[in-house]
Amino acid sequence: MKKINFSLDSIEPVFQKIAELTKIQRIIISAGAVVALIALFVMVFYMPRIEKIERLGKEIGQNEEKLAKTKRSAREYNKFKDKMEDAKARFHEISQALPNSDEIPSLLTGISQAGKKAGLTFLLFEPQAEIKKDFYAELPIKTSLSGSYHDLGMFFDRLAGLSRIVNVTQFSIGSPKTSGGPLSIGCTAVTYKFVAKSETKDKKKKKK
Repeated sequence: MKKINFSLDSIEPVFQKIAELTKIQRIIISAGAVVALIALFVMVFYMPRIEKIERLGKEIGQNEEKLAKTKRSAREYNKFKDKMEDAKARFHEISQALPNSDEIPSLLTGISQAGKKAGLTFLLFEPQAEIKKDFYAELPIKTSLSGSYHDLGMFFDRLAGLSRIVNVTQFSIGSPKTSGGPLSIGCTAVTYKFVAKSETKDKKKKKK
């Protein structure tokens, strides 16, 4: 490797040429040198920082969008959670009005007693086959009764006062067989029972 010989004598001609230049030329050269130094400083030190700032600015913008989406999702989640809690509360309230299998005999007895206390006579009290639904089952009870309009109104009032849901369908009234005699009443009293999840799963498996 060759050694580079550097001495003041080698650069003296350069200084002489600079000295020969006019004042304006020296000012232009000096200004150009300053501009070149500034440009070099900007390129080496400032530009990388500008690029980094721009990149960080983009990242901040992207993160702000993600944060906004997350906040919207959180609000939607809270709304959905509130709806779920409300649905659970309503489901619990409704299920409380539906007896389970163990309570059905006492409920049937309650319906029969409501009719007798109202002054009606049961000619037929025949529970029918269950009608399966989703989380509950309908329990229709075919009945034939005899009594007055007043007795019938009392019976319906007592059914409405029961703690469990009882609806009356397929209602019919026949004329009395004798003058002043009791009315012939036919109706189906429908009550409901709660079906546990395990029961519904077993039924679905049997269907498959």
